[in-house]
Amino acid sequence: MSDYIYMLESHLNPDQNRAVAEVQTEAGHANVNLFLTGGAMRDMLGGFRIRDLDFVIEGNPLKLAKAICERTGAKLLSSDEHRKSAELLFPSGVTAEIAMSKQVKYGRAGSRPQVTPATIQDDLRCRDFTCNAIALSLNKASRGLLMDPMNGLADMERRELRSISTYGFYDDPSRLLRLARLQIRLGYAVEERTQMQVANAREAEVEKSIAGKMLGEELHRISAEDQPSEILKVLEAYGLMSLFSPGLAGDKLNLAGVSKFEKMARLLPDEEIIRKARFGPFLYVLTEKLSPKERSALVKATEMPKADVDAWQKLEARSKKLESALKSARIRKASQVYHLVAAAAPDEILFLMYHSGAKPVQERLKNYFQKFLPLIQEITPEEWATVEGKPGTPKYQKARTEFMSHRLDRRPPKKPEVLPEAVPAPVEVVAVRRGAR
Repeated sequence: MSDYIYMLESHLNPDQNRAVAEVQTEAGHANVNLFLTGGAMRDMLGGFRIRDLDFVIEGNPLKLAKAICERTGAKLLSSDEHRKSAELLFPSGVTAEIAMSKQVKYGRAGSRPQVTPATIQDDLRCRDFTCNAIALSLNKASRGLLMDPMNGLADMERRELRSISTYGFYDDPSRLLRLARLQIRLGYAVEERTQMQVANAREAEVEKSIAGKMLGEELHRISAEDQPSEILKVLEAYGLMSLFSPGLAGDKLNLAGVSKFEKMARLLPDEEIIRKARFGPFLYVLTEKLSPKERSALVKATEMPKADVDAWQKLEARSKKLESALKSARIRKASQVYHLVAAAAPDEILFLMYHSGAKPVQERLKNYFQKFLPLIQEITPEEWATVEGKPGTPKYQKARTEFMSHRLDRRPPKKPEVLPEAVPAPVEVVAVRRGAR
């Protein structure tokens, strides 16, 4: 087995490994060449957690995505006919993008590119930064072969972000936003020549041609990052925050609030579905100091769909029911808190952790993540096997809930009382006077 295949399997969780196997199987049936690329390879080689799987095939990705959905029950989240790509959500919660290996040519800054099928080598040479231009073959004949035509691995070893093309920021100005995000996420410095390209692109004001949809997508990505406040600082330093809304500059950019929000977010489990749920609370915090007019400007500038607007602007009203339940004096047991929070929407939980001033709410949410959830996670498979009923049936679910409640509510065993050690009686010392016999 290739060292890179071993490295990949070591970095993926079990659900991601199964998803890779499913895609490999369908690509084999379709007789198309399959490669793992982009962010997945960058994160693997950089020692970071792989969040999303990025596949490239030398063939039709939409057809392959359809076959995968039919066989695995995966859901097609979105597709792009022009760029020939599809985003899938597997039943396990794993997300993956499958794209066509292509050559991309641009006319003017931010214009719709011309896309034509190409080899994987040509595809990698058309990407944004060298760290994203690395691929791993998943084909039977060459499985484990690493392709790095732009020497991205060397740049990663130097911890540098280097643009592939001299005109990369002119071709796709949204790369300015991506550069800021990757700087913070990876902790890399921007290579000197790339810094000059950024300065030239800013002087030409290419950022004005970034499509609203791209701005909205970037906000989604920033909200899911570990350090969104630091990313916003870099964007502000680049003078790019006003692209989202004129109000998001200076004192109205709520960096202190976002910093507090990211600390709250770290308490939640690091799962993809929870990271995606950060978007509504993140927007609430980000726009906390903005006027209604400035918030409307953000919605318009980012071409925000109604579902995203509702996730943000209706969040406070939706969270009131959970807040009232957590404040209730009827809740006296740990199991009641656990089952209440476990069933709640992640975005409502995050919002209350940031916004609620009620002491019982904060204490119970803190106890859930720091005490109750770890206690349930410590239950071994052997202990779960003692639960009565067949998994998936109402009887089993009821027995499972009762089992968890008993574990949460039982009193910890008393420590054996340690008796003080017996102290020997003091020896009486008799003074003997001189001359005494």
